[in-house]
Parts: sequence; structure tokens; C-alpha cells
Amino acid sequence: MERVVLIGAITPSQSDFEISEYLAELQFLADTAGGSVVKVFKQRLVRINPKTFLGKGKVFLIHDFVQKHNIDTAIFDDELSPSQQKNLEQILKCKIIDRTNLILSIFASHAKTAISKIQVELAQYEYILPRLTNMWTHLSKQKGGIGMRGPGEKEIETDRRIIRQQIGLLKMRLKKIDKQMSTQRKGRNQLIRASLIGYTNAGKSTIMNLISKSNVFAEDKLFATLDTTVRKVVIQNLPFLLSDTVGFIRKLPTQLIQSFKSTLDEVHESDLLIHVVDISNPNFEKHIEAVEKTLLDINCVGKQTMIVFNKIDQFEYVKKDPDDLTPIQRENLSLAYWEKTWMSKKNQHTVFISSTQKTNLAKFKSKLYEIIAQIQSEKYPYTNFLY
Repeated sequence: MERVVLIGAITPSQSDFEISEYLAELQFLADTAGGSVVKVFKQRLVRINPKTFLGKGKVFLIHDFVQKHNIDTAIFDDELSPSQQKNLEQILKCKIIDRTNLILSIFASHAKTAISKIQVELAQYEYILPRLTNMWTHLSKQKGGIGMRGPGEKEIETDRRIIRQQIGLLKMRLKKIDKQMSTQRKGRNQLIRASLIGYTNAGKSTIMNLISKSNVFAEDKLFATLDTTVRKVVIQNLPFLLSDTVGFIRKLPTQLIQSFKSTLDEVHESDLLIHVVDISNPNFEKHIEAVEKTLLDINCVGKQTMIVFNKIDQFEYVKKDPDDLTPIQRENLSLAYWEKTWMSKKNQHTVFISSTQKTNLAKFKSKLYEIIAQIQSEKYPYTNFLY
């Protein structure tokens, strides 16, 4: 198991609380990737150092810690430029990766099917391409001869050309898969389609298994599910198709959004989005914002949505003493309070459940039946279903 340190910068646009949230999530990502977090470093900066990301003094402080405690990897919470990565590797004398690279490595280890492997490989190549100078030690050598651009072509140029060719080939393979998947989706047009979306580790796959009686892989890890799974579900007498999709996350690498287009197309063509939220997470509102931003990025807004607040059995709050006159803090807010706030006033349908304890599962199914039946009657008014 790799020994790692986590590093984050507190900029004027981010509060101490926000950076603590990001670093807690980064630690979860590192754990999922198989790393052992030894220490977390933070520095308050007016602006990011273009050479070393952090200030010079902080970098050398981290260097001393890295050497003293035999640290294998330093993980930065923000994306590093190629030059920053090169400079940091020279100073810290350990492997340097950023949040994007960490997420890509998790996706690579969790990819099981041919399509997800192609999608991840494409994202990795697009990430590597501008960083080639720093990833190889032999690139100053010259190479010429038959098949090269001409005498004196640098090896880095050869590697870039090979990677660009690979990117082109992978894009062609994905385009072919897109056509196949589009044909498959056309064959499902007679049924209403719903997609489970949400922040990673919110419990989408567990809900999928519950209501579809399938056996989709579910685990308490980030990005346990990468492949879209589609199952036919029947609630009472009403059949519809349910899709389980890849989870979203804050600072989701743009390479992944682009390469996972064929997976996200399932969301595009859905009649209903079932947005699963882990309400036991103190940052669930930020997670909702991250999912909504990703939907905006993939141009998938305005669809009918049902919000499922999951994991109510794990929701915790600190009850205030009646004699305590200090202002109410966020940790003092009960689940009953949240149920009466903006959640009940939004246009979307909302329901509070625990997928592991099966709490309010009947209510969830009833609400889902009601929404699917309404969409069915509007989209296929002449189809006979006994509602």
C-alpha cells in the first residue's frame, strides 16, 4: 500500500470549511485507490504559485516530511500544470499526482467492460498528452530514419504522434459503440426510461438492486459502478426501464465527461431522472450543486426529476439543550427540519428513504409509479395500462 500525503491550497475564493470538505473527499478517493494517507497539508495563498503551486517554504517543509517518513506519493487537490508537476517531482523526490490523475486511476482500476476500458483509456491519453515532457527521461535523444517525420525528429514528437493516433483510434471505436448503443436505445422506445443519477457513493446501485431485483455491483467506495446497467422494472402493473449510471463528483475531469459521452447519453434520453442524494453527508447540498452543474455541462437540463434522499438511517444531528441560547448551527438541524425546508417546496418530487434498511421503500415505489404513469399517459396516450 502506497504511503501518501494530501495537499490543498486555501485561496480567497475558498473558505477553510470548503477546503476541509475537498480534502476529506480527496482522502476517500486516495483510500479507494489503495493509498494510505499519512498526513494532510494545507496552505493559505493569495494566488497559486505558477512554478510550484504552493509557496517555496511550504514545499520544502513537505519535502522534509516526505523524506523523513518514506512517502511514496504526494496528491494535490487541484489540477497541476505540466511544469508544476515537473518542478514538484524534482524538489519532493516522490511521485506527484493531482486530483484528475487520481480519479482517472480509480476509473482505470474499476473499468470492467470493453466500453468502460476504452472510455478510461481515451481520458488517460488526453490527460497524458500535454504532460509527456515530464513523464519520460529519454526524450532529449534524437531519432531519425524510415517512417519518421525526417532526420532529427525528437523522440517526444514520435511519442506525441503515437498518442494522437491512439486517441484517434479510440474515438473511432467509441463512435462505433455510440451507434450500436443508439440502435439498442431505439429498440426500447415503447417503454418509459428512468435513470438513477447522483453523487458518487450516494447509493444508486443499491436502489437499483432493490427495485429491479438485479445484482448490480454495489460497494461503499467512490465510483464502484462505471458501466451503465439497464433493467426492466415492473411496479404493480406498470413496466419501465431503469438505468444505473456512473456517479458524479466535484471537479470531475473534463476528459472523463467527454470520453463517457456514450454512457451519459442514457441520461440524455431518459424521460425521468431519479436524483439520489446521500442526506447523511454534511455536504449533501454541495453534492446536489455538483450534480446539477454536471448535468448543465452535458446539456441535460429541464427533465422531470425525482429527488431521493437516501441513507436517512445514518443521518446524525446534535440536539440543542433548551437552555442553550446560542444560535442554531447546521449540525443542530434534524431530519424533520430538512423535510420542511426547500426540499418540500421544489418543483421536483421528493422522498426520504434508507435503501439498506428498506425504510419508506413502499412510499418510494408508490411515488415512482405515480410519476411513471403520468409520463406514460402523456407520451403514449393510446397505450393500454391498467393504472
